[in-house]
Formats: sequence, C-alpha cells, structure tokens
Amino acid sequence: MRNAPAIVDFVDYRSSVPTVLEKIGAGRILSEQDAVLIKPNLVSDQPFPVTTSPECCEVIIDYIRSWSRAEIVIAEGTGNPRCGTSEVFHRLGYTRLASDRKITLVDLNNCPLTRLKNHQCKRFPEFFMPKIAMDHFIISVPVLKAHSLSAFTGTLKNMIGFAPPAHYAGSGGIWNKAEFHIDIHQAIRDINRYRHADLTILDASVGLAEFHLGGPRCDPPVGKLLAGLDPLAIDRAAAGMLGLDWREIGHLAHDFL
Repeated sequence: MRNAPAIVDFVDYRSSVPTVLEKIGAGRILSEQDAVLIKPNLVSDQPFPVTTSPECCEVIIDYIRSWSRAEIVIAEGTGNPRCGTSEVFHRLGYTRLASDRKITLVDLNNCPLTRLKNHQCKRFPEFFMPKIAMDHFIISVPVLKAHSLSAFTGTLKNMIGFAPPAHYAGSGGIWNKAEFHIDIHQAIRDINRYRHADLTILDASVGLAEFHLGGPRCDPPVGKLLAGLDPLAIDRAAAGMLGLDWREIGHLAHDFL
C-alpha cells in the first residue's frame, strides 16, 4: 500500500506550508539532512501558476532553517532554449529570493554529471545525472497542471529538470529536454527510477485545468497543498483534483517505485 499524502486547505503560503509539512513529520526528517535541494518547476519564464511561486519556496527555506542547519540550494534546468535558467531565475524573482535568504541557485543544465545505468529502464538504460542530485535531499515543489503530452504534470515529471540538454535536447532544438517527448510516460518512469524526490510539496492552490503552459485556471481554484514522501501517491492524488483518473495516465498507472 502506498503512503497517502497530507492535504490541507490553502490559506496562504506562510501558514499553509508549515501546516502540511507538520502533518508528515517533515521537521524530524529535515533535521537529519546536511544538504537540501529545492526543485521548483520553472519550465519557462511565465509566472505562477505556470511555474512555482518563489513565495512558496521562501517559506520552505524558512521552515527548513527552523529545523536544520543544512546547506540549501534551489536548482532547476529550464526547458526553453531561448531563455536560460539564470534568466528565468531573475525574471521570476528567484535571484532576489536567493540574495535575501543567502542561498545558492544552481543551473541543472550546466552541472557536473555522473553516468548511471539501470537495465530496468527501457527508455534510458543509461542516464547522465547532475551529481548534485545524488548527494542532496531533494524537495520537489511542482504546481498542479494538466499537460498536453503526459496528461498530467506533478512531482514525477518535475524531475525532468535534472536532464542535461547536452544529452537530452534531441535533434529538433525546440526544447532543451526534447528526448523526453518520445514515449514520455516511460521516460518519466525511467528518470524517477534513477532519482526521485525525497519529499514533495505540491502547490494545488490554483491549478491549470487544460494546458501546462497557460490556458484556463481551475475555476474555482483547487485551494489545496499536498505534501508527502511518496511521489507516485502525491501525483495520483493531485491528478484527481483535476478530474483525471490516474489509472489512465501512463506514468501513474503502475507501481514502479
């Protein structure tokens, strides 16, 4: 049986983030960490709810520091080749956040890599992973969205940000991670077999009902925050908040973690 996520009504980040984290005992877990990587979803330079709110990440940083002296970084590798990660950080307020909270921003598209192998992975039996993913406790902070190719995007798909364009841009040059568009559900499963989030805070305060890069917001807003240690359980619960059946979504339909 999978571990059900904690779900709370969204009031504001300052009150609701600590509330949902307390429900899963996150403080004790964080107190044992030396290095924490916060992974927002910054697929482009469009603001929330297309991308993760910097205010949400700010509260997460403060919560971590209330429990731990761990080094904290925010890391992302944007998918848009016309707008680099550092520019996205700047446009969306993460550069200011890093300065205010004295943390480091990391561009996952340009990191030292380690070569991994897993013959269970049908799409990527070999994977080049940023080394930082392997020695940090990863907190994934996706936003609730439908997706044009994978039906749903949550914490499992958020891990595609770790894929370096030098190996996964493909030949089209339209998107930094274009190799993941081929058999996308298997590709999502594969990258999570190599490295999945240790803890997830999924922002379902609003929700995008039809398209991951814009389109109509959920009306009324979903008004929830989810947190948990089981990324598959988190995504299954969140998909239901968009009226989607996780059993019909390829990367959610089977227990693979």
